[in-house]
Parts: sequence; C-alpha cells; structure tokens
Amino acid sequence: TAGQRCTSTRRLILHKSIAASVTERLVRAYKTIRIGDPLAEGTLVGPLINKRTVETFLHAIAAAKAQGGRVLAGGDAAPSPSGGYYVNPTIIQAPPDNTLPIAREETFAPILYVFTYDTLDQAIAMNNTVDQGLSSAIFTDSVRSMERFLSPAGSGSDCGIANVNLGTSGAEIGGAF
Repeated sequence: TAGQRCTSTRRLILHKSIAASVTERLVRAYKTIRIGDPLAEGTLVGPLINKRTVETFLHAIAAAKAQGGRVLAGGDAAPSPSGGYYVNPTIIQAPPDNTLPIAREETFAPILYVFTYDTLDQAIAMNNTVDQGLSSAIFTDSVRSMERFLSPAGSGSDCGIANVNLGTSGAEIGGAF
C-alpha cells in the first residue's frame, strides 16, 4: 500500500540499546525493495495515488531535514516504470532530542521515522503524541511491558488498535475508527 493506509507504521520507537543495529538492518533491507507495478511478482512498493501525494511526500522529507532529521534511506522520487507516481521508501532518523513534528502528521507515503527511548514510559508517551492514534504495536518478550502498553488505566497506548508482537497494519481493513 506504499504507506497509504491510516494504520501504516510511520514511527518506530526503539530502545537505545538496539537502535543502531535495528536501523542498520532496516537500511540494508530498504536497499533491496523492488518498486513497480503492484501486480507484478516480487514488487513490494507500488505507486502513490497521485502527483499531489508525491509532492506531500517530498514536503515531508524537506520538513524532516529542516527539523533536524537525517535521511538514512530513500528520500526522493523514484523513476516511474509505468507513468505512475513512485517514490523511494524512506527512513528518517529523528534528532537526538526526539523532536520531529512532521512525524506527527499523516503523509500517506512510505516514510518511517525512527526515534529512540530509555524507558518504556518514555516510549509510550512518544507513542501517544499523535492526534490520530489509530493503531500501535509493541514488540517485547516481557509480559509486564505488554500489560503496561495495553493498560486500560490510561497509562498505556492511547490507540484504537494496540498490537503485541504484530505490526500496525493487518486485518483491520474496513474497520471504522
């Protein structure tokens, strides 16, 4: 869907102890992504819906750079194999202070913003800074962290869908928010 779902993963909040290795593996993986006709075998990323969405994508990249973000992969329009509106899937690392206002906006394009945290409370607070709050996920082997993230007491993920060890997009297609 090229990031064009309201439940697409837009922000990745990584513990500082694993951030460098996970980000490095993601950058390597992004270099192997095949862009093109979404009906063709092996294509992972198809086109954006229109020219305006490409412009919104490019605006978000420029805004992220201006806000101190660093493009680690992608960040530009891709050659069009069929006259469609293609962009390179992008990874943007947030500045050390984790302020990146553009990451709180829905761009509906393949941009992944990477943040780091020290404590679970800090990560949950970052997760809850967006207005949309449609879908969130935690990857953990800790039952306590999972329960904290899913807490109905107002201290967990403030989202309509909260997943554990599963990405933010999936079977919710057609679900009302």
